[in-house]
Amino acid sequence: MHHIAIFASGSGSNAQQITEYFRTHPDIRVRLILCNNPEAYVLKRADNMGIPSYLFNREEFYTSETVLKVLQDYEISFLVLAGFLWLVPDYLLKGYPGRIINIHPALLPKFGGKGMYGEKVHQAVIRSGEKRTGISIHYVNERYDEGDIIFQASFKIMPDDTPESIAEKVHALEYRHFPGVIEEVLKKKI
Repeated sequence: MHHIAIFASGSGSNAQQITEYFRTHPDIRVRLILCNNPEAYVLKRADNMGIPSYLFNREEFYTSETVLKVLQDYEISFLVLAGFLWLVPDYLLKGYPGRIINIHPALLPKFGGKGMYGEKVHQAVIRSGEKRTGISIHYVNERYDEGDIIFQASFKIMPDDTPESIAEKVHALEYRHFPGVIEEVLKKKI
């Protein structure tokens, strides 16, 4: 059995989609949701879904290995970043080599890196005059958004698109593809 932990910093809509996707899966289950923002709605979603959550602060995340201990206590075998905005520390990269993936709301390698998240990404895409945008699912390494790409899906940017309309289309791609890509990655690891 693969036990997934999802790291999120905000609303948690992807965390909910992933949790529901695997709720009856015979080999994969979301076992824990971790969050660095005490105001994040993902904590309420976790509670509503009956999934344990763990809240941590910056000091705890970067100066101790408490988060790793929590993951081990829950027998977590795979980490998913779904709207998590902090760089993953070295101890987690070493503890979960090749077993941490992230979703990014643009077609990497463009529009990635520190500070490129949410509406900021969509604004940059529109300003650049890009013809297409979408999502990238990639492995996590020691730099923001630079791990090997696993999957991308895209759509054509229309002349009347706004950051808000692009965000809606990106979310639709995330919900449609992220859980299935996680499942495919984990099937290769069984």
